[in-house]
Amino acid sequence: MNKSGITIDDLYKKADMDSNVLKDPDVAYLVINRNKVLGLKGIPGLNIDTEELEDGVKALITVDDNTIIKKDVHLCFGMLSKEGTQRIITKTIVGKNSRISILSHCVFTTAVNIRHIMEGEIEVGENSEYTYMEKHIHGKSGGVKVYPHAKVILKKNARFKTEFDLIKGRAGYLDIDYDIEGDEKSIMEMTSKVNAYGDDVIKISEKGHLKGEGSKGFLNSRIAVRENAKAEVYNKIKADAPYCVGHVDCKELIQDNGVATAIPIVEVTNPKARVTHEAAIGSVDSKQLQTLMSRGLSEEEATDVIIQGILS
Repeated sequence: MNKSGITIDDLYKKADMDSNVLKDPDVAYLVINRNKVLGLKGIPGLNIDTEELEDGVKALITVDDNTIIKKDVHLCFGMLSKEGTQRIITKTIVGKNSRISILSHCVFTTAVNIRHIMEGEIEVGENSEYTYMEKHIHGKSGGVKVYPHAKVILKKNARFKTEFDLIKGRAGYLDIDYDIEGDEKSIMEMTSKVNAYGDDVIKISEKGHLKGEGSKGFLNSRIAVRENAKAEVYNKIKADAPYCVGHVDCKELIQDNGVATAIPIVEVTNPKARVTHEAAIGSVDSKQLQTLMSRGLSEEEATDVIIQGILS
């Protein structure tokens, strides 16, 4: 236990997770409350080094060449106080012919005035795979500002997949900014799912640059805005090499006084590349709503079911 009194169990309970998973000898993990490392474990082939800062933690995660991490690596970042700043600076290097999957939880259930800043650098080596599933658990006040920013480099035949999930609690202010470059035959896949209401503000900027021949990219956003929430999604794929394939897909659901903006951009500089895009903004389907209400749900409950279905 640290001076704040917050434990690993406290954070995991708020995330609806069982901390006993960390007792598995084959599971690596890093758990941080504000600027304190509550728990840390590497495993053979995977090293995690940290440095505590005044307002957060710096972490270096490295995967050796020819290493397959069989079980999800657990990252848990959070603050169970009402105010403060947490800055997480990460650098992740995945060697050649390796694979890692990360399950990350960010917990801010009591936030009134909290800033969570993520500054990431990721390099995925040749013939390697990196998967990052990030789930946010917020409270109902909307008093958190979240800034997930990252730059990603994919080497030849590397694969990068990430999913950002913020559908529990108020989003608050969210500013996602990812910039990815893909070398020959690499694959990038990004998905964002956000449920915004109250006066939440959502800004998403995801940019994929297909630089190598035969590289592929997919940017996928699913956003719901209700009440007075606002969302702006800017997704761009640029293809410079032959046989590149990319697609941008943005769907936003709008209710009440919500405001939604979708800006899909494709840029192709090679005649043998192909990039497509699709954007749609609309309201809850009235037939679905009526069907659910006929089964005993209130309008609000029925709307929640439809939104959860779209974001699932």
